[in-house]
Amino acid sequence: MNDFQAIADRVEIQDLQAEFTDAVMMRDGARLAALFTPDGALRMPNVPIELVGPEQIGAGRAKLQAQWDFFVQNTHPGAIRIDGDTATGRAMMHEVVRLKNGQEGLNYAIYHDRYRRTTDGWRFAERVYEVRYVDTTPLGGSAPSAEGGPEVGPDGGATFATPAPAERLERAAAALAAQGFTVEVLDDAAAARARVHELIPENASVFTSASETLRLSGLDEDINGGSRYRSVKSRVLAMDREAEADELRRLLASPDVAVGSVAAVTETGSLVIASGSGSQLPANAGGAGHAVWIVGAQKVVPDLPTAMRRLEEHALPLEDARARAAYGQPSAVNQLLVLNAPTRFARGTVLLLREAIGY
Repeated sequence: MNDFQAIADRVEIQDLQAEFTDAVMMRDGARLAALFTPDGALRMPNVPIELVGPEQIGAGRAKLQAQWDFFVQNTHPGAIRIDGDTATGRAMMHEVVRLKNGQEGLNYAIYHDRYRRTTDGWRFAERVYEVRYVDTTPLGGSAPSAEGGPEVGPDGGATFATPAPAERLERAAAALAAQGFTVEVLDDAAAARARVHELIPENASVFTSASETLRLSGLDEDINGGSRYRSVKSRVLAMDREAEADELRRLLASPDVAVGSVAAVTETGSLVIASGSGSQLPANAGGAGHAVWIVGAQKVVPDLPTAMRRLEEHALPLEDARARAAYGQPSAVNQLLVLNAPTRFARGTVLLLREAIGY
């Protein structure tokens, strides 16, 4: 390996460490999970936590961060040793934390890392978190969000990745119920996954929107990879888009059940759904007999103008990055659906989670 390649590898690995810290601080589970190889592991023996694979890492991150009142992580790069397409290294951590149960203090820790070169660049094969020092002396400061407001970014605005506190979730739930939606507030994605199966009758035709929430929760695989339901998505993927266009359109527009998520939910009782192709909008707008939306706590915003900002500034950039990686083309908000109430002939159920999931 030439000297230039070694320098480039070292810079990219340090950037990977920095991306990890940035994703943690911004509470961006999808980006955090994407920093690991498919069999990558995040191990925290002192917690204790052991998560293997991007799906577990994304879901585990949400549960862990739901315990924080606030958290600040500072990373100091350590030694890196490169051996071809693999490498080892360390990152030194200085952390300030206060949990919702009142525990608080300073941590000094080390991440012991193994890295692997992939077609997408260097990724974590393993991160092992070792606590070296804990100071539980009560902290003298406070977070801007300590009174229940949204966490703020460097420009003073909401990060749009921070889970809303309980009072804001309840406010959104009450407003949605007043508009006629059925609303259930659940602890996490696992509870939503179980509840969706209770809501959908066996052998129903089910259409799933493209959704990181469905993928990370396991619902996409449950519905489209099993035999309990008649998967509209599986059938559509096998059809000729030109010769069978009319039938394809009918299938997408009027399933028994549509399952998906939203870009934002407002505390005034509105759901905002965006689309690049428009394929999921008819079912969500009332074509399906029953629509079920699983909504992470970070998607709760005060009003529609803020919902539009969240869509354009937060959700769209993340979806654009995913679309470019998956399909080789950008994403766009070509169609927009705002639901202020369920339609007359269709039921609408919102499963509002206390944790963040998706984007």
